[in-house]
Amino acid sequence: MFKHTVTPQFLDIDGMKHANNIAIANWFDQAKTPLYRLFTPDLDLNPEKWKLIIVKAEFDYVGEMFYGEDVEIRSFITRIGNSSFTVGQEAWQNGKLRTKGQTVIVHHDYLSDKTIPIPASIKKLLEEHMEASDKASELSN
Repeated sequence: MFKHTVTPQFLDIDGMKHANNIAIANWFDQAKTPLYRLFTPDLDLNPEKWKLIIVKAEFDYVGEMFYGEDVEIRSFITRIGNSSFTVGQEAWQNGKLRTKGQTVIVHHDYLSDKTIPIPASIKKLLEEHMEASDKASELSN
């Protein structure tokens, strides 16, 4: 499991005084950076190097998050396929689960515009962070 802490900024807060949905999606994306580095260590977005494409992202907003208090984003792998994997994520504030989500990411060659298999060496690294999504909350509390 990867953990990433964000501090909500004023611009992340909407008129209802809680974290905006777009801010939360951005925090989840920031927290996936260590996973992106498994595929492209220097994070170079050159199509010759970058090999990932997000094909699905969904979020369940369990509770509100507020300005001025850190949010811990927990990221883990829930599924590894031949050419794709699923990342489970949770946002915690003040010891409470506030948002959970999952993202399906495909290993993709932009130059040929084709899906490509995930190399065995990277699959092994992904497996080190594999957890059942319903157990991740229990394990890290």
